[in-house]
Amino acid sequence: MKKYLLILTLLIAGSFSGFAQEDETDPRMGKLQEKMQQYIQKRLNMTKAESEKFSPIFIRYITELRKVHQENRADKVTLQLKAAEVRVKFRDEFRQVMDDKRANKVFVAEKEFVEVVRNEMEERRMQRRQGAGGGGGIRRNKLMAY
Repeated sequence: MKKYLLILTLLIAGSFSGFAQEDETDPRMGKLQEKMQQYIQKRLNMTKAESEKFSPIFIRYITELRKVHQENRADKVTLQLKAAEVRVKFRDEFRQVMDDKRANKVFVAEKEFVEVVRNEMEERRMQRRQGAGGGGGIRRNKLMAY
């Protein structure tokens, strides 16, 4: 289970850096990053002005976090330390947009979103294992609710 969570976290963090690169974006990952931003903005009850200031900072945060994951993949302790350093750095930047309490909650909401994505992926995997012949019903994408 921890292995899947680590892989998912690396996948998500890794995919977000592509969003910040304007010349080479994967449309699916762009949608995922957009959904994560929307989720966080909704969870933190951001105003439109806060959301507009938050988005570019958040993109830089995801880009930097991905870089840390790529550079420290082999050393989990260093990876955790560097990731924590990135979070502290960007928490200070988020504080310029919102109050301290909500700046800290950005990371809680990010973790919740990753959990939602992980659960969605697990459900889809289970449905594929059960085969295409069963159910025939419409599957609701939980991410679309955000």
